[in-house]
Amino acid sequence: MAGNMNIMYTNGEMADMHLMYGLAHCNSRQARRLYQEHFPHRQLPTHKMFSSIHRRLSETGTFKSGKVGRSGRPRTTCTAELEEGVLDEIENHPGRSTRELALDFGVSNSIVWKILHEQQLHSYHYQRVQALLPRDYFPRVQLCQWLIQRCRNPHFLNYIIFTDEAKFSRMAILNTHNTHMWAIENPRAISENRHQYQFSINVWAAILGDKIFISFLPDTLNGENYLHFLTTNLNELLEDVPLYTRNNMWFMQDGAPAHYTLQVREFLNEAYPNRWIGRGAPVAWPARSPDLNPLDFFLWGHLKTLVYDSPVDTIEELRIRIVNGIQRIRETPGIFERVRQSMRRRLDACI
Repeated sequence: MAGNMNIMYTNGEMADMHLMYGLAHCNSRQARRLYQEHFPHRQLPTHKMFSSIHRRLSETGTFKSGKVGRSGRPRTTCTAELEEGVLDEIENHPGRSTRELALDFGVSNSIVWKILHEQQLHSYHYQRVQALLPRDYFPRVQLCQWLIQRCRNPHFLNYIIFTDEAKFSRMAILNTHNTHMWAIENPRAISENRHQYQFSINVWAAILGDKIFISFLPDTLNGENYLHFLTTNLNELLEDVPLYTRNNMWFMQDGAPAHYTLQVREFLNEAYPNRWIGRGAPVAWPARSPDLNPLDFFLWGHLKTLVYDSPVDTIEELRIRIVNGIQRIRETPGIFERVRQSMRRRLDACI
């Protein structure tokens, strides 16, 4: 892959790539197909090149951030081609180190770190996860195709309220530096501290556009208390959301048992007619797909890292840390747009 970095695109070629990206409504894979159709005799870039060019133009107003040195010394500037190469290599080989990437691409280690951090990619160790079953693939592709089609409206993802629940206890994240992978989410490796007094908090959270909402739920979630939350607490949380957004947004939840009771589904059918995503919904949420939910692939891991930066002694302290951690995430510049970019890449990769 590193050999592709010898390919340098002209400003005219990159302008055409950006034009195709716009015609494809910011779908990088579709933009690549359009570029191939319009310019069959040109070198075909990877799909990441299209989103990299768009991001660089948005952030700097230029296609390139600096001239690439030819002296043999490590380059200290970042180009769209370099971003494309590094991100493509990480996607294909997520276990590679920044030092290896820097050597392969002839750049400084800090440049590789900068590219990865701009994409909210962090180094975490591997953990075992529930594997997809053969029957899972078709529903996943169906959802991703539906979302990609809807994303022809570039603002559509801003109108989905993604939701999930997670349990925070007196357990911290164990970060090791052995086997690792680069990911926007923390795989959530947890080391339990053996204390005589244990406690936990069940947290509901949602991402809607550039907003995060949280609420504290009963320790045991069932259909009855989840329905109570939907009919009371949720309305209070969304009070400051513009009426137009509330009337047009889609509600997303996964297939947890509490979400699937008849009463909950009846309520969602009434509150969000033909505008909710989940198990038994007008748009089905596929099983075993946390990688498609921003709460799972981004928020929980990031929040737990903030919450557990030091030992937690009381449940009150844990609650305060959760609230403060959410606020820190809210205040991170550009974080929600990067999450949406990650979501679009995941949809493209799924199909």
